Amino acid sequence: MSSFQPKPLNEQVMVITGASSGIGLSTAREAARRGVRLVLAARSTEALHTLVEEIRRGGGQAVAVVADVSQEADVQRVAQQAIETYGGFDTWVNNAGVGMYGKLEDAQEDDMRRLFDINLWGVVHGSRIALRQLKAHGGVLINMGSVVSEQAIPLQGWYAATKHAVKAFTDALRMELEHDGAPVVVTLIKPGPIDTPFPLNAQNDLPVKPKHVPPVYAPETVARAVLHAASTPTRELYVGGGGKGMAALGTFAPGLTERGMAATVIPGMQTDEPALPPNASILRHATENLRERGDYPGMVQKISLYTEAAAHSRLIGLGLLGLGLAAVAVRSIRHRA
Repeated sequence: MSSFQPKPLNEQVMVITGASSGIGLSTAREAARRGVRLVLAARSTEALHTLVEEIRRGGGQAVAVVADVSQEADVQRVAQQAIETYGGFDTWVNNAGVGMYGKLEDAQEDDMRRLFDINLWGVVHGSRIALRQLKAHGGVLINMGSVVSEQAIPLQGWYAATKHAVKAFTDALRMELEHDGAPVVVTLIKPGPIDTPFPLNAQNDLPVKPKHVPPVYAPETVARAVLHAASTPTRELYVGGGGKGMAALGTFAPGLTERGMAATVIPGMQTDEPALPPNASILRHATENLRERGDYPGMVQKISLYTEAAAHSRLIGLGLLGLGLAAVAVRSIRHRA
């Protein structure tokens, strides 16, 4: 990982895509409270401008850029606005994304392609454009992955495929920048289920309204992880111990994990309520709802002890490495036996 040391948050300019809803909105508000100067991008024109006015009334600094991250020219405008307003940026957060629920074989091809355009190509456009500035002056690139970047789950297969692709792109990019000695820290954030409007806004091919499978965390948990990564060199960070545990189980017991998910996640992800109308999906149009939280009916955890520990202690990383090496050793011994 790059040895570049980021500036303190109150000295930074940060770009956030998907800033008008959910994780992006929570991150923008928390960043503004910490003195970060913001360039906020989203497709929702009115919600975005309302957010900027809210931040300015609170004494913060922010500008809005209405943009569709699937369009490279739109993303270039975001970068240009940052340069014109603040002279550049220090951290770029590729957060914009859309969900998709349903069986893999039921999805329409144009929906699948649109999902990749936003979730993968939005990250690709943002990363490549951001690097033109970051490589010259130093900074942090943060890409929003997911626990499903590591462990796919049923009924969200296409979404998981986009997040697997985001992880591969991010990891390869980090290695190339490391080879070049570029002063850029590249971070992948991997949230578990978060109580945002994600299930309400997703493209849904199920006959019923989908829901998260617990444990579910508040969007502020991800916002804190993003801001930690913006100020402290971080390779990757899970948000939620449940997600980390699921990914670990999938690595060491993949068959057991898949059978368990088939039996529990498929029914657990479906409610008894009818599906929302098709126009609820934001796959092709914006929502003007300036809303951090979703409508998850169960307990929402406001803090992840695992994430806080992982973010602030090198010891937990060493401990996990030790467990991983031990597991490899055990498997090797069994194989030889």
